[in-house]
Amino acid sequence: MTGPEETKPPVRQANKRGAARLAAVQALYQMDVAGSGLLEITAEYEAFRLGKEVDGALYREADAQWFRAILAGVVEKQKTLDPIVRQALTEDWPLSRLDSTLRAILRAGTFELMMRADVPVAVIVSEYVDIAKAFYEEDEPKLVNAVLDRISRRVRGEGRGKGKEAS
Repeated sequence: MTGPEETKPPVRQANKRGAARLAAVQALYQMDVAGSGLLEITAEYEAFRLGKEVDGALYREADAQWFRAILAGVVEKQKTLDPIVRQALTEDWPLSRLDSTLRAILRAGTFELMMRADVPVAVIVSEYVDIAKAFYEEDEPKLVNAVLDRISRRVRGEGRGKGKEAS
């Protein structure tokens, strides 16, 4: 076991924007896997998931406007987002090789880095790393951190990582 200073709860208490980010990633995943449309998935989440109980699990109250903005923005700008994510990945890990959840996390994080200059890079990267930790226990959260850090350096000229950027 590691000491308490080295471990965190798997998912920290999310604020309303954090809950909206998680819901947006889940919705993007569902759209990718099930082929659901934007309006259909937005209506489903707002009516049945955000702040509601689903199968015995209570979804945290989320900022519905933030949720809609991320979801609609990722769908609208996907042709711009994907090449940016692809450039930040290593050559042996093309975007198509990532599973749907990782693609959703990286697309949503990239969208916020590009379109939400009012939100600090550290907040965006940290929130999406936390989302990755909710779904993965291995190297995926580190991948999300590294990729979003590279993207933040390119699109905002700033990153939160230490050391020099791997190109």
